[in-house]
Amino acid sequence: MKHSFLLLLSCLFLFSCQNESKKSTTTTKQEADLIIYNAKIYTVDENIPTAQSFALKDGKFLEIGTDKEIQDKFESAEKVDAKGKTILPGLIDAHCHFYNLGMKLQQVDLVGTTSYQEVLDRIVAFQKEKNVPFIVGRGWDQNDWEEKEFPTNKELTELFPDTPIAITRIDGHAMIANQKALELAKITTSTKAEGGEIIQKNGKLTGVLVDNPMALVREVIPQPTRESQIEALLEAQKINFSYGLTTLDDAGLSPDIISLIDSLQKTDRLQMRLYVMVSNRPEYVEEYLKKGTYKTEKLNVSSFKVYADGALGSRGAALKEPYSDKENHHGAMLIGYEDLTILAQKLADSDFQMNTHAIGDSANAVIIRKYYDVLKGQKDRRWRIEHAQVVAPEEFEMLDDNLMISVQPTHATSDMYWAEDRLGEERIKGAYAYKQLLEKTGKIALGTDYPVEQVNPFHTFYAAVARKDLKNYPDGGFQKQNALTREETLKGMTIWAAYSNFEENEKGSITAGKYADFVILEQDIMTVEEDAIPNTKVISTYLGGLKVYGE
Repeated sequence: MKHSFLLLLSCLFLFSCQNESKKSTTTTKQEADLIIYNAKIYTVDENIPTAQSFALKDGKFLEIGTDKEIQDKFESAEKVDAKGKTILPGLIDAHCHFYNLGMKLQQVDLVGTTSYQEVLDRIVAFQKEKNVPFIVGRGWDQNDWEEKEFPTNKELTELFPDTPIAITRIDGHAMIANQKALELAKITTSTKAEGGEIIQKNGKLTGVLVDNPMALVREVIPQPTRESQIEALLEAQKINFSYGLTTLDDAGLSPDIISLIDSLQKTDRLQMRLYVMVSNRPEYVEEYLKKGTYKTEKLNVSSFKVYADGALGSRGAALKEPYSDKENHHGAMLIGYEDLTILAQKLADSDFQMNTHAIGDSANAVIIRKYYDVLKGQKDRRWRIEHAQVVAPEEFEMLDDNLMISVQPTHATSDMYWAEDRLGEERIKGAYAYKQLLEKTGKIALGTDYPVEQVNPFHTFYAAVARKDLKNYPDGGFQKQNALTREETLKGMTIWAAYSNFEENEKGSITAGKYADFVILEQDIMTVEEDAIPNTKVISTYLGGLKVYGE
């Protein structure tokens, strides 16, 4: 009897332990701030390329997996059914002008004008509405007009004899200024133009300035108020979030604007993550070399933006041989060789990256060779060449994974109509050669260069993959051998862009421990018909786990 009683107690004890074990198993789920499920997730993480669900907490991804794996392990008061939609890591624009986009909203918009007369009409309408003391505009492109040569300022001066006007070409490398603006800038027929051109005709100023001389006019344009600068940044942020962009590389800002961005981020008025290149001015270089690099969760200041040459469209890009459509004209370097050498050595001795705008094959040759010269013996510096539009065969052979190339695919599809006129049938083969550049360096960062191009990153994606414009021209794509695959393009807009900023361990993929930056799309950009890619729309954008765009 006693033995039976002890056996009964033992059974009851074992049952109780098993029951407690089951209870603890079902009640020890980890708490998450948000769970996303029923999604088609492209993680851009080679360990888990695709997934259905993820959990996040404190602004970072906790775990990624199947719906069952996440729901069995995590609990959250907030869950989002993605309804089978596509999710990508937050997109990164590796080369843009975020602040300038916002400021451009406060100026005359000349993008898409089909004639100089339309430019004049827009300026007249703008001034009638705004009545500003100094008219500033941007976006014209004479290559889109029937008459493709630069105009003169004759009509601008006649329409506005007492109001200064400065309107900049879409690429930012040429300007038309009326007579009043030229007078304020003290520009005459005898003004010297180093690193650019003050175009004259029959011994008279035309009002057209190319590259460096434009600074003379910019110096007399009234400075924007602090309120208008803040408004510009906040408006630009709204636009970018609506396209799924969560990190932006602003290619050239002053310490003053960088400080403003930092202060706005610290008070959460500005949420966008920014990798900012400091503009190359001697006083800025000295200031930041003393300060050192600066990094927060939202701001990364660890590079300088340098201009080697101008743009191809305005014939300012520096070419080894003359332009095919302008006799004895090579374009121009915007920085002297001695100044370049001194600057490159200073930066090689620091922790800063050097990110250099180089368009023509001569400029690319100088920069590539200078980079390798001053970085001899140093590894993983990730100095960047911005644009790398025309590269000669001998420089292609020099490239390896110690340099980063940052390109803008829509430049190829915007320039393809006239690029061969500038370069000829032989040099064009080494232009906009993104696949070749990728094969030599192993990674390539993709951006837009907005407001030169449109902000929309899905236009970037389409241009990289299809090499066509938005009207699906040309059949077969422009120099299609240099198209990127969809997988390469996605990496270029996420993990490789993050890598170019030394930020691959904190963003660029949907990976446990990284910032929970992601975008939900209404269609699967990785499988949809190629011609449908530009029509991709964003349902919602999340930054640090918080929804910053969408319903």
